Amino acid sequence: MSDAKEYIKPELMACCGAREISDHDVVIVGTGFPAMAANIAKYTHAPHATMVQESGVIDARPLRPALSVGDPCLNPGAAMIGGLVDVMGMLLQAGNINVGFLSGSQVDKFGNINTTCIGPYEAPKSRLPGSGGANPIGSLARKILIIALHDRRRLAEKVDFITTPGYIDGPGAREKCGLPAGTGPSVIITNKAVLRFDPETCEAYLATYHPDCTIEEIRANTPWDLKVAPDVHPTEPPTAEELRVLHEVLDPHRMIRIYEQRGYV
Repeated sequence: MSDAKEYIKPELMACCGAREISDHDVVIVGTGFPAMAANIAKYTHAPHATMVQESGVIDARPLRPALSVGDPCLNPGAAMIGGLVDVMGMLLQAGNINVGFLSGSQVDKFGNINTTCIGPYEAPKSRLPGSGGANPIGSLARKILIIALHDRRRLAEKVDFITTPGYIDGPGAREKCGLPAGTGPSVIITNKAVLRFDPETCEAYLATYHPDCTIEEIRANTPWDLKVAPDVHPTEPPTAEELRVLHEVLDPHRMIRIYEQRGYV
């Protein structure tokens, strides 16, 4: 077990994401947390996992954290450099993506994600960037991992607009909309906790709480009546090997610290 002083909260979150990836998974990632998590998995317990960038780079092996999905550092050593159509068609629509990472301005208790607008669509308080590739990823990847800040502004009982479907309004809703059976969000990883989804209600519940956070604090910062797992327990901190990979291989300059400035503490 590693010393709690050796890591920062964003690194813990990246490790939580890595633990959701199995060997031989095909994982669609962006930059930041998703890429960091996928690489931690690849260098530890999932050496045969394949990372796919939305831009079309498959099995990238960057020597530094990529600054965007089009960063040239992703190209050297990659198995294939294709395009958006290759990823969305050949892989995603064909059912070949095991895991997808997503985030958004709002995430609700059913794992629906809003990146369209805050407030009513016809007269919003603010417009957001929109879907990009998030909707097809959330619709078609077999398992979705969501990264979110844990507060009442970013988490919602019901999002203002469903840009990317989670479980929509409960059990069976994805299938009624024509989405593949067995797909959907698996976990919400926040800066305070790990939330998982009840298979009966499709509602997110508290599975683990991060060190320095309490169940009471987490529930107070969740805008729905957050259920707590009977076996709720502290989130496992990064292992010595996970930290070695982070600090010596993937991010020796600690670029992940930028997420501390964005509130991931």
